Amino acid sequence: MKNLTINLRRLCIGLWPLLCSGTALAADLPAGAVINASNLDQSKADTFEGKSIASMLTDKMELMIREHGLSITLRKSAPIPLDRRLEEATRAHSGGVTFDTATRTVKGWKAGLPFPDVREDDPNGGEKLIWNMRYGSMMGDQPVEDLHFLMMDFDKGLDRIQKWQIKRYMMVGRLTGEGATAGDGSEYSRTLLYANYPHDIRGVGTFTIRYSDPARVDDSWVYVKSVRRVRRLSGNAWMDPIGGTVSLNDDIDGWDSPPSWYRQVKLVGKRWILAVAHGKPALVDGKTSNEETYPQVDFKTPPYINSHDEWEPREVWIIEGTPPEEHPYGKKVVYMDTRFPRIYQAEMYDKKGDFWKFFNWHHSVVTGKDGFRAIGPLQGEQVDLKARKATIFVGDLKVNEPMTADDVTLGKLEAAGR
Repeated sequence: MKNLTINLRRLCIGLWPLLCSGTALAADLPAGAVINASNLDQSKADTFEGKSIASMLTDKMELMIREHGLSITLRKSAPIPLDRRLEEATRAHSGGVTFDTATRTVKGWKAGLPFPDVREDDPNGGEKLIWNMRYGSMMGDQPVEDLHFLMMDFDKGLDRIQKWQIKRYMMVGRLTGEGATAGDGSEYSRTLLYANYPHDIRGVGTFTIRYSDPARVDDSWVYVKSVRRVRRLSGNAWMDPIGGTVSLNDDIDGWDSPPSWYRQVKLVGKRWILAVAHGKPALVDGKTSNEETYPQVDFKTPPYINSHDEWEPREVWIIEGTPPEEHPYGKKVVYMDTRFPRIYQAEMYDKKGDFWKFFNWHHSVVTGKDGFRAIGPLQGEQVDLKARKATIFVGDLKVNEPMTADDVTLGKLEAAGR
């Protein structure tokens, strides 16, 4: 009995440092649990839905939590079914699609995902996944009339609000409407982006035609308010900043350019991360305060660049891109859902390899009037760590509203500026 008492005492003494440090208190966290800077070290040892918190945080997510106020509220994960028409088009046409290694482009694509079964060991896997994103028509046509940009300062909070419209009409691979192709098939998409508010930037915007042939650069025009005229932009406008935001045109949805325009696109592998895949409503009309109008934006907690939404475990592809030399970025890393081509997070690095920007998208399923189930962002935080500024976009996402190619033209950009 004496020996037993001594051994128990020694066991308690030995366990005491572990108990005090919290490492012996690891638990499976419930939905609704919050991970922030104050409990990050303890939470990393915990699990959620059988996976450790540490394994679902990238090093840059951990940096944003420790140093930049990111707070993550856990949500029970749920499946996200794809639209029936997208799945049917993929089954019908993907068998005739090939990847041309010489041009790094897609041959034989008509509609649906060109590469539905990418393998982790595929040397061209990264490019195939980005082509899936370009051709997958996850959002159909996008007549978004309420797109708000909240310009945030790390030290002062909200600086200003801009209100924009974006209209993107898909010209090929269409899954809704009459026929899969609009026009002669030479155009891939038309995009119109212009500001409505405040008055000093009203009408400023761009019109872009992207072509089906990836070797052909975009045709883009900008409305210049000072002369009330449109001017043609260079073929490199896809790398230019969007208005006064911290984003480039190439940053739309995480990766807006054909992968063949990059010097290299590499599939790094798979992993699990915490991501916003079932985002809450982000824009509420008719409210008087910013807190009510943008309920998922954290206006009160420095550095004023984070959100109140909920995060869940998602398995993602890790894709690394090396842009052309003239591009502002030296490297871009994106995290794309393995079940469909939507990007949850992106990291941008400068030419010296230093971490520059952190982007996060709040995705949700949005059903169009025609029944099409789109997967797209309701909100996103686009953070420039060097400038200590961020652009939070908040939108009333609509898809496949009644529109035609004639609603997205250069004339419409000119009319918006008047």
